[in-house]
Amino acid sequence: MNSVKTLGEEAAAEPPRARRPRGLVPEIVASLETDIREGRLVPGQKLPTESELVGRFDVSRTVVREAISRLQASGLVETRHGIGTFVMAPRAVEPIFRIAPEDFATASDVIELLELRISLESEAAALAAQRRSGESLAAMAAALAGFNVAIHADSDAVPSDFLFHMEVARATGNRHFADLMTYLGTMIIPRTRLKTAASAPEGRLPYLERVHHEHENILDAIRRQDPEAARAAMRTHLSNSRERLRRAQPEA
Repeated sequence: MNSVKTLGEEAAAEPPRARRPRGLVPEIVASLETDIREGRLVPGQKLPTESELVGRFDVSRTVVREAISRLQASGLVETRHGIGTFVMAPRAVEPIFRIAPEDFATASDVIELLELRISLESEAAALAAQRRSGESLAAMAAALAGFNVAIHADSDAVPSDFLFHMEVARATGNRHFADLMTYLGTMIIPRTRLKTAASAPEGRLPYLERVHHEHENILDAIRRQDPEAARAAMRTHLSNSRERLRRAQPEA
């Protein structure tokens, strides 16, 4: 993988190498944190544009946006809509609420996050059913189509799974739901950390097809603008995820 470079370093030409998708966001966050803490980026200075960061790190816009969201959550930068993202002065104390990659070390950790998601995302689904637009319905449907293609292509379908939940959050019209999902990132999908699909008794594909069916139930309720059904479908889906994880990881 190409090493992540600070702003003060020139990128040496190297042949393409295989990348580790799950490590891209932390690498970018670490590089920009280093630039800030070592003074190459100072308080009040504007970060490079999204396009410049995409080119610098050779990643997608989605990866850059997730990295910026994590820097925002850490209090290192702030985004001023229509202007750009700026470095903030260091804070005296760490933010009270923080979920870091090391907080997903065990099955018990992932179950605790699922319990948090049950309360938050069930309400998000109900709000999405009340407020969804034709555009948001299309975005959710596209995410599910991508999920279905991925699971039949021997993929764990984590990106499209996360995208579906993100689109439900966006459909609420409340930016805080989407901001929280962006902050948490794909780590909220248990398969990111634990091989739940591969170890499922029924087999990988039937396991993921069941997940897909649960997603379809959520979308159907949102499409019908039935908040109670959407809330129940999301709660059922996340509760089932918790129980599937418990069965796959008995020590949890």
